[in-house]
Amino acid sequence: MNRKSAPKVRGGRVQKKNNWAETPDYYTADQPLPVVDRRRPGAGYRHLLKQRDIEEFIAILPQWDELSVGLNAIVLAAGTDDAMGWHEPGVVHVCAWEEELWWTDTIPAFVDDHRDVLELLGVIVARRGEKLVTKWTEPQARAFQLLHVLLHELGHHHDRMTTRSQREAARGEAFAEEYARRHEPRIRDEYLRRVGA
Repeated sequence: MNRKSAPKVRGGRVQKKNNWAETPDYYTADQPLPVVDRRRPGAGYRHLLKQRDIEEFIAILPQWDELSVGLNAIVLAAGTDDAMGWHEPGVVHVCAWEEELWWTDTIPAFVDDHRDVLELLGVIVARRGEKLVTKWTEPQARAFQLLHVLLHELGHHHDRMTTRSQREAARGEAFAEEYARRHEPRIRDEYLRRVGA
């Protein structure tokens, strides 16, 4: 018959078991290959991307073997009002899209800053009174998330991994944005050929 072993006793007192070690995951432990994780999108949001979309997209990225060094995960994260994606050491996130595809109150600065990629994807931006309406189709929004948002966040990862300390993305938003813009045209045609758009 199996018996439970007695806890250790020191100085006449029973010692507590230490069960508080963090469970290793892609935030706390290096992964042999990047994991693609899909979280719940959150209320009012939906995932346009699937894990398969990410895997097929990274297959066409130039120098993926080099870029993936130090990358533990790509996370399809919950949607949020203030970000389309974000980066933290070893993990990049792409946020879920709003349930309504069209943006009915687009900030003009967003359109100005992203005019190239919006035109590249054929996204219609129309004025309705004082507001701008961005008329996304599902394939356009999906392509934007991959060709711009994911590339931007991978730009932050590349920034971090090419700094001396490899602790933070020292060159910031401008570097990540330029990284995405440089790679978008290179892989757009191959991406569109594969998805049949």
